[in-house]
Amino acid sequence: MKKYAKKLRASKKSQLDKFPTDISAEIDSDFAQEELKSIRKKLAKIQDVMYAHNKYNVLICFQGMDTAGKDSLIRELFKDFNARGVEVNSFKTPSSLELQHDYLWRHYIKLPPKGKFGVFNRTHYENVLVTRVHPSYLLNEHIPGISATTDIPDSFWNDRFSQINSFEKLLTDNKMIVFKFYLHLSKGEQKKRLLRRLDKGEHNWKFSPSDLSERKLWDKYMDCYQDAIQHTTKSHAPWYIIPADDKHISRYLVANILLETLSKYTDIQYPELDEEIQEQLKHYRKELMND
Repeated sequence: MKKYAKKLRASKKSQLDKFPTDISAEIDSDFAQEELKSIRKKLAKIQDVMYAHNKYNVLICFQGMDTAGKDSLIRELFKDFNARGVEVNSFKTPSSLELQHDYLWRHYIKLPPKGKFGVFNRTHYENVLVTRVHPSYLLNEHIPGISATTDIPDSFWNDRFSQINSFEKLLTDNKMIVFKFYLHLSKGEQKKRLLRRLDKGEHNWKFSPSDLSERKLWDKYMDCYQDAIQHTTKSHAPWYIIPADDKHISRYLVANILLETLSKYTDIQYPELDEEIQEQLKHYRKELMND
């Protein structure tokens, strides 16, 4: 299996306009679709062992512009997983309760327990992306000293990057394995997908007029994504920039990186039976056969 983790891993100098959104010339879409079927079975096996081992947990974060394919990627990637071993959470506009806590609280309480995979569909990074593009949203967070957007200090966003880095370091220090995937979609491909939502009746429900207003802020979002990625890609919690113009390829790449990385954890094994139970297995089998 060709490995893509190193190639797609972001650095503190990564510039999004230098990363392709389409690599279909390098990876055939049909090949990617078939490979995904094989890889996700292997990932499901790892998950099964990890559930029994009960010492590691995995957090997988997905970020990307509207229509980048997050929902369908999650659906296809975890199709072979045991439902008890994976938890998916989507983070939208904070509730009134969530706004009474710090901005990381609602993410912390949804972290996966030992032995499980947790998926964040939109993540704690919304707090340095959407709120940065729309700084007025910060006024809902009841932050002392910020009563207007003009009160936001120049250091505010760098402080949040540092807080997020500390948050993720705490997780990984406690043996959580963290992946962060940015689905890198082109503006042209987004246009096609938005038009498909309008043209196909069964997809109309996905469309919102806000999709168009947010699209007008594309360049600002790209600047914010790049800044966030540069400040928060770390050895313990790296960002991967995934070409997302072809959904089959983006799913394959994410699965490929997960398998490559998790396969290195050779200590994840099924637990051994207690010696006394092990010695009595034949007796227990005989007892059942004679029942």
